[in-house]
Amino acid sequence: MAKAAFYEGNKTFTVESVTISPPKDDEVQIRVAYCGICGTDVHVYHGHMDARVGMHRVIGHEMSGVIHAVGKNVEDASAGDRVVVRPLDHCGECSTCKRGLKHICENLKFLGLDTNGAFQEYWSVPAHTIHHLPDGVSLAHAAIVEPLAVACHDINRAQVVAGEDVLVIGGGPIGMLIAMVAREVGTHVTICEVDEKRIAYAKNLGFNARNAKDADLVEQLRNDTDGRGFNAIFDTSGVQAGVDLFTQVSATQARICMVAIHTTKPTIDLFKFFWQELELLGARVYEDTDFEYAIRLLSEGKVNPDDVITNKHPLDDIQSAFIPPKDLSMKTLIAVNPEIN
Repeated sequence: MAKAAFYEGNKTFTVESVTISPPKDDEVQIRVAYCGICGTDVHVYHGHMDARVGMHRVIGHEMSGVIHAVGKNVEDASAGDRVVVRPLDHCGECSTCKRGLKHICENLKFLGLDTNGAFQEYWSVPAHTIHHLPDGVSLAHAAIVEPLAVACHDINRAQVVAGEDVLVIGGGPIGMLIAMVAREVGTHVTICEVDEKRIAYAKNLGFNARNAKDADLVEQLRNDTDGRGFNAIFDTSGVQAGVDLFTQVSATQARICMVAIHTTKPTIDLFKFFWQELELLGARVYEDTDFEYAIRLLSEGKVNPDDVITNKHPLDDIQSAFIPPKDLSMKTLIAVNPEIN
């Protein structure tokens, strides 16, 4: 028997004992070490995704762990391997998959939402979803590979290069990771945020940070680029104010990457896109190469996970882990089996 945390609706989790079933022929079974709480998990907790997730579902996907068992058809993986999971199960048959874009498969299943996830001690997943970890990366740190891969994909989508001015609208965990990857590329990064604690946190990490509530925000941001505007802008805010801002401070031929999921359709100043030849890019999840890039950034010490991980809770305490703390919180980890690190 093993423990698993089930989402039951109404902002409630129950931790139960479950039977450990062997992996299927094309699966690996992972003993989960850590699993981070994602913004999507928070949406589930608040009941916004009940129609998709349903009740009595184990969620969670930002994880790390050690392979416990492998199915009979699995190659290149063995018990004891330290891994993370890229939680996307594509169909391989749709027109998008056949174009090599399996991360945006037309029939994509997201593990931990459309299937049971990693807030449990043992998790079986398709073998094609695993990525192996180098020895130098701890399992606690590896739990941020998945959100870091999101940031890597966003940076790649916007074709960011050294020397550019980059603006990140929203200083939450994903925004902060985008800023870290952009800085590693060699850009000049500014973060725009409404929360005073996150502004101070960003400044402490060495970023230029602006308060989105300032009346002269646009003037400040233009001064940050000597009037040129930003070459690449990432909107992680998901609000109309963020959309209004990115057309006000964009450089000529800027690339604007939409990272956030908007709950309502925003209004966009398309005239600015014509006048300045702007580009608006969508960015959804990640590709295999983004995961490998994220792992490499961690293994080479280019991104410090301790700059993002601010809280840890045991699996038995998952209920309180979803209650926002009074102090600053960036990334919260659920320590499922921390002893296997």
